[in-house]
Amino acid sequence: MLCAAAIVLGVQDHLESTSSIAGNKANNSVVAAATEEPSTSATSSSSGGSNDCGSNDCGSRDDVRISSNAETSCSSSHSSSGPSATAAVSDAAMAQDLVPPSGLQALYPPSERSQIQESWDMLMRWSKAFSRRQHNAVSPIEAAQKVVVFGGGSFGTAMGTALALKKSSLDVVLLLRDLGLCQHINEQQCNTKYLPGFQLPSNVRATTNAAEAIAGAAYAVHAVPVQHSRTFLSSIKDVLPKDVPIVCVSKGLEVGTGCMMSEVISSALGRRQPAVFLSGPSFAKEVMQGRPTGVVAACKDAALAREVQELFASPCMRVNTSTDVTGVEICGALKNVLAIAAGIVEGLELGHNALAALIAQGCAEIRWLSQKVGAKPATISGLSGLGDIMLTCYGDLSRNRSVGVRLGRGEKLHIILASSSQVAEGVATAGVVVGLARKYRVSLPVLTAVAQVLDNNLTPAEAVAEIMSLPQIEEH
Repeated sequence: MLCAAAIVLGVQDHLESTSSIAGNKANNSVVAAATEEPSTSATSSSSGGSNDCGSNDCGSRDDVRISSNAETSCSSSHSSSGPSATAAVSDAAMAQDLVPPSGLQALYPPSERSQIQESWDMLMRWSKAFSRRQHNAVSPIEAAQKVVVFGGGSFGTAMGTALALKKSSLDVVLLLRDLGLCQHINEQQCNTKYLPGFQLPSNVRATTNAAEAIAGAAYAVHAVPVQHSRTFLSSIKDVLPKDVPIVCVSKGLEVGTGCMMSEVISSALGRRQPAVFLSGPSFAKEVMQGRPTGVVAACKDAALAREVQELFASPCMRVNTSTDVTGVEICGALKNVLAIAAGIVEGLELGHNALAALIAQGCAEIRWLSQKVGAKPATISGLSGLGDIMLTCYGDLSRNRSVGVRLGRGEKLHIILASSSQVAEGVATAGVVVGLARKYRVSLPVLTAVAQVLDNNLTPAEAVAEIMSLPQIEEH
């Protein structure tokens, strides 16, 4: 659950301009029960719902009571009755007015329930006020008539479907190189290769003709694997208008150059193309199922990031914005390598302790390198950083984790890769990450061990043994 106090700090100005906060919805006031000194009491704030207890301990529920009378009468009764008198009626008696509609037993005492409700109402008022101010006359999805998706893999198809469902008249075109898959999509309305079993909206179609796919498109979603992106972009640079924004969902580092996708795009097209980088914990199948998903749209142009945010935002998808393109990209690349390590631990059946320790160490290594290349701490701990790490390391749908699991069980890498139609970007990225770490003089034991295993220099068991034998050091 969101921390209401943290939210209040960020939106207090918005809240104060919308409505005042009721001090006590049930017309009750919080007072302290009699203690050693009869005159000592604590009342709840009528504006913020928090207790001003001075030097008294407000942590004990036994010290807090709810009174149905006004504060003045409560204080008077409290001071005249002496230490042994009860300052207010019990929580159980007053809770009758605050019993949940279902009739179930309330978890919190009325004083806390009142504060929780007020904090929630505060958040809802801010949300409504913010939405009114942010409302545009014409949203990006309303203005767009066509969107092209580069690549027909699972995630590109899922993101194209998400847009198609927002607007039934939107022409969503998947640009593929596989003629057979193209025919299946158009004839069966299903991506039979990457998302079998999922029916695509009627306004999603496929083609192998780049000029036809791109013509008239307001946005281009780039979902081509990183290692093939340079060749693909170079082939379509003459038909892609210079002002069409690219929404890149590909994650990884280019082998040979170490470039991130932001660098690959500009280099392959030979110009500065407007581009936004969409990343975060998002399995394609769950996007297709309409399950709640959160991602980040990163662009140095904050206005363009907000435009893409509004383009994809829906009741099923939250889209945060960021200007930290480097942070979002580097985290998206490094987490794939860590996911392979997590899979190896799972495949070796080393247990939950080992998995938690490994992921914690991997997170630290990602933080060390990410900060060296310029990532912001907030990005590393956010959706595109920690959020994506958790998903790929623990989620059964993770391609990179699946590779690691099979390696841990003794399968050979070439057999694993040959048996899958999906691309596990972490396999190619691992070696690039080690080179990047050497460039910035950062030691990455876990991520380097993954590269050693993939390159057949260590078995998974040997890699774990070597990591566990490293010197015991101070955590940093």
